[in-house]
Amino acid sequence: MTVTSPSSGLHDPKSAAGRAGDKIFSGTALTAGIVILAILAFVALYLVVESIPALTAGEGELSHGKTSFWSYVWPMMIGTVIASAIALVIATPVAIGVALFISHYAPKRVSQAFGYVIDLLAAIPSVVYGAWGMAFLGPQLVPIYAWLAENAGWIPLFAGGYSQTGRTLFTASVVLAVMILPIITSLCREIFVQTPKLHEEAALALGATRWEMIKMSVLPFARAGIVSAIMLGLGRALGETMAVTLVLSPGALSANIINVGNQTIPSEIALNFPEAFGMRQHELIAAGLVLFVITLAVNMIARWIVSRHKEFSGAN
Repeated sequence: MTVTSPSSGLHDPKSAAGRAGDKIFSGTALTAGIVILAILAFVALYLVVESIPALTAGEGELSHGKTSFWSYVWPMMIGTVIASAIALVIATPVAIGVALFISHYAPKRVSQAFGYVIDLLAAIPSVVYGAWGMAFLGPQLVPIYAWLAENAGWIPLFAGGYSQTGRTLFTASVVLAVMILPIITSLCREIFVQTPKLHEEAALALGATRWEMIKMSVLPFARAGIVSAIMLGLGRALGETMAVTLVLSPGALSANIINVGNQTIPSEIALNFPEAFGMRQHELIAAGLVLFVITLAVNMIARWIVSRHKEFSGAN
């Protein structure tokens, strides 16, 4: 004999509401993703369409007098990459060290204070960093530049004199390093604290010191996240405008990073776009397209590096 439950066949309002909520959330998330992709596509389309006149212009048609658009944008590409690379070299070890100190070495109160300071650095506007670099940091670095030019002038990076004002590519790179430092530090800190405690305790139980435990458990586990944090900081450095514009004294491309000269794409656009029209405007938009492609390539490389290590973290 089959007994039928009194509730069988009846409509459950809670489950129906849950299914409706799932559909609404799923649709909202899908819409948000489509909107982001659409915005990116429209930006890319606008840059390509507006860049075509400058990219296809012949000799004598460009406003800056160069023989081609690439001869105009190439020095700025090099300056942008060099400034961002120097900033990354300076900021990365400091950021990882600070993140490890906050997550595994400092007492709780000290780590909270350091975390607050790092978050505060990320909230400072870029124009403030630029003013600080131009008015304070640059003049403070002049004696160091003088020493480098005198004692290490045989190195191309320091050959050919130095700037008396400190408004150089290296000063701009130091400012960029300070700007991307909180980004890399905050992300690395959040990744380090997610290391499984059992792995850390197992390493310590086997007799490892704290540093050996970090090398065996924390750093391998966080490898992909560290790469992501570094690439995110690099993307910020590549696109930074106001700080570099205020600090850098623009000029021709040079191997010397402690003298006036060199330029970046964001700074060039910021300095000239307000008064640009006609072909000059197309040239600057085309330069923006080049920067867009560089940034996109950096992010794609970062995702490829992360995907290589996501199957093995060294701690699982």
